[in-house]
Amino acid sequence: MKAVEYRLPKEFDKSFIVFRERGCFFPVPWHYHPEYELVLVTKSTGRRMVGDHIGYFNEGDLVLMGPMLPHVWVNDNQFISGTNKEAADAIVVQFVQDFLGENFLELPEIEGLKKILKLSQGGLEIKGKTRKRITEMMMQMPDASGLQRFSLLFAIFDQLARTREYEPLASPAFANSSALQESDRFNNITEYIMRNFDNEITLAEVAAVGNMSITTFCNFFKSHYRVTFVEYLNEIRVGHACKLLNNPQKNIVEAAYECGFNNLANFNRQFKKLKNMTPTEYRKMLEI
Repeated sequence: MKAVEYRLPKEFDKSFIVFRERGCFFPVPWHYHPEYELVLVTKSTGRRMVGDHIGYFNEGDLVLMGPMLPHVWVNDNQFISGTNKEAADAIVVQFVQDFLGENFLELPEIEGLKKILKLSQGGLEIKGKTRKRITEMMMQMPDASGLQRFSLLFAIFDQLARTREYEPLASPAFANSSALQESDRFNNITEYIMRNFDNEITLAEVAAVGNMSITTFCNFFKSHYRVTFVEYLNEIRVGHACKLLNNPQKNIVEAAYECGFNNLANFNRQFKKLKNMTPTEYRKMLEI
């Protein structure tokens, strides 16, 4: 399934988009766009795909996504058929990075927001009290205008900048994001992994890139990523496999070897562990 570019209409006198989708919302295919996007589901249940993540959504689901990240929301049958007592409903907010000028994200006051926008390149599910506060503000936005609409967006930015109540969705490989980089050494390690994950990588090799012993590297890596190097490498490889499986001309065996797994059994085992489904089941899920 190939992602298509899709744009919501933007009013000529508005600097960003607020869009309310009622009925069978998101009647669009697997798609992407250059805007950051906040999606609040106010009524509906179903499946959502964000990058290589497949999950389920309920009323109140709130997701922040970065530019060009493929995604799709699919309602459960009762909302598609119209047999549910209430129609599906969602509020979408979209903005481009430079909607307030090229240097907007370079302002010192925006540093916290800048960090979470980088993380959103792979999609973030917003949770907890932050979700509740942002939901209250987004519910006001469709009827707001002028400075009120603008101030609500900045109040949302403030909540996002200060929160830790979120869960990453797409894997690092699919998102192609290195948002958690904190030093030159860390940058070098991350870049080496992203360039070489489709080949065999030993602990000794990657530790040498960071100029560390294997033990020091393992401790350093887990403190930054909260998983072991091997677990992270498998996430990268499975994420890349999901990209390959989007191509109907690529078979599962080819995808397994091209993303760095040296045997099909291990590929299937790691894929199911991370995605809770087999590669075959994942490919069927793409046939939406």
